[in-house]
Amino acid sequence: MVRQRIQIKKIDNLTARQVTFSKRRRGLFKKAQELSTLCDAEIALIVFSATGRLFEYSSSSMNQVIERHNLQGDNLVQQNQPSLELQLENSTYAMLCNEVEERTRELRQLRGEELHGLGVEELKNLEKSLEGGLGRILKTKDERFEKEITALKRKETRLREENLWLQQRLQIVNASTPEQGQSSESITNNGSSTAPPQDYDSSDTSLKLSLPFPN
Repeated sequence: MVRQRIQIKKIDNLTARQVTFSKRRRGLFKKAQELSTLCDAEIALIVFSATGRLFEYSSSSMNQVIERHNLQGDNLVQQNQPSLELQLENSTYAMLCNEVEERTRELRQLRGEELHGLGVEELKNLEKSLEGGLGRILKTKDERFEKEITALKRKETRLREENLWLQQRLQIVNASTPEQGQSSESITNNGSSTAPPQDYDSSDTSLKLSLPFPN
């Protein structure tokens, strides 16, 4: 037989209400005790009946559980409230975001963008800023050109000095070359003069033929 589910609503009959309260209260306390034993949980229950009677259950000391509950509530409130340092960081972050946005808008205006909302004075100030920036750019460019020209002049001077040194070395080499040729020729002549004389027979060599005598 299927058990009918009881509709959850207020019981009008006072006697039935008290009986149900007593049964459900004992069952609730029993379940709380089982939960505390099985899961090593700290549990406290406070129940007031319709007549104002107090019923309570605690797995340990009721006062300790209540104090722990109050401390936990205070910690939650402190965690939900941002600290002073966090507030300062948020304020600094917002200020930096505004400054970045302002600088970005100024850069766009310097590029000729977002000029529709500017007045005459603001446009004049923007023109002065552009002229000042252009002057600084030209000055920097001239300084760079002067540095490059100075470096090129130094390089030219160094190359001229190296070229002059090479010409001097070439003249020294050319001047020493004939002397070496003359010394070689003198050595050859001396060698030929000191060679021993050779004897040559200047007389004519005659061939004598011996003919046989007739018998």
